[in-house]
Amino acid sequence: MKIPLDYLCVKTGVLCPRCQRLVDTGVVKGYEVPVMRALLELEDRPDFKYLKDSTYVKALKLNDVMILIVEVKDPDVRPKDLGRLGRMLSSKLNVKVRVINRVTGNIRELARQLIYPARVAGVNTLWLPDGSVEHIVRIPKGDLRYLPARMASLEEVLSKITGMSVRIRVEY
Repeated sequence: MKIPLDYLCVKTGVLCPRCQRLVDTGVVKGYEVPVMRALLELEDRPDFKYLKDSTYVKALKLNDVMILIVEVKDPDVRPKDLGRLGRMLSSKLNVKVRVINRVTGNIRELARQLIYPARVAGVNTLWLPDGSVEHIVRIPKGDLRYLPARMASLEEVLSKITGMSVRIRVEY
């Protein structure tokens, strides 16, 4: 797996000056180092062999959920496999982990992975008079109780992942 820190630093837990500088400046958060260590341990297992060709992008911490963003290049990897990876990481890190594959740049697909088991009814693009663009992810009212976190937190995570302004709205 490709990670932003050195393999030896992550495996041992003792960071070299370069890696320590990345953590100190905030490029890599301190809570991401144990996540990378757990991913490196899991990539040796035969059921997670797709991690060898994957790239670690970022881990974002919400209240009680950690969103792990990876780029899995293997087309045979299903959402079920990423769910199993999330459960294994949850048991290792003692926090609920949601794994998102960022290979698809499609906002609808990223939103679907993030808010599962809630459904995405649709994604609208809103062009504002000042020239900016905002994407609105619509979810059915009945699925509001299935959201894994607060809507404001999910909007923030989606905006960080895509680099665009994203809002989540309930469809009545």
